Amino acid sequence: MSLTAAAVPLDQIRYNEQGLVPAIVQDYLDGTVLMMAWMNRESLFKTLETGETWFWSRSRQQLWHKGATSGHLQIVQSIRYDCDSDALLVTVEQQGDIACHTGERSCFHQIEGTITPPPADTLSQVFAVICDRKANPQETSYTSKLLAGGDNKILKKIGEESAEVVMACKDDSPDEIAGEVADLFYHTLVALAHHDVDIKAVYRKLQARRR
Repeated sequence: MSLTAAAVPLDQIRYNEQGLVPAIVQDYLDGTVLMMAWMNRESLFKTLETGETWFWSRSRQQLWHKGATSGHLQIVQSIRYDCDSDALLVTVEQQGDIACHTGERSCFHQIEGTITPPPADTLSQVFAVICDRKANPQETSYTSKLLAGGDNKILKKIGEESAEVVMACKDDSPDEIAGEVADLFYHTLVALAHHDVDIKAVYRKLQARRR
């Protein structure tokens, strides 16, 4: 993706007393917050120039090219600044799906002393639960039963839910339409998991068509 300084006015960003501005880095596909780091004018310029994230390391007092050593580069998709021009939101394609130096996907992986996946968009969260049911079947789980039934059971449900979406639309009932589409989304996610297709692959297709 081509980025230019014109997209982010370097001289209009409100840096703090140390000449730094906080940058929140977010996965461009599912919205997961991956990390927070600091940028100065030079690192922001290099980010715009190269299309990969550069930050300012306060501990080492030097520029830091994210992923240059680990290979977990961040390919920038967009940069936005807030209404006060004193914070940045950087959406990226995270190489290797690892942003944290601990090897976790996100630096925000801890909650109450435990390690859990960071929150993403709702569909991704539901898909993660479905994948867990596939890896760890539960006798009482509807999802586990669907997966055990294979294509015959899963595809039958997708056909039924598709028809129910059509009927809800014909009835022009917003609440019913939302509910039936939610059911269709869920059963489609089960089909993805059954065939080992990551939901991010779908997001990438949508992004490509959007462009």
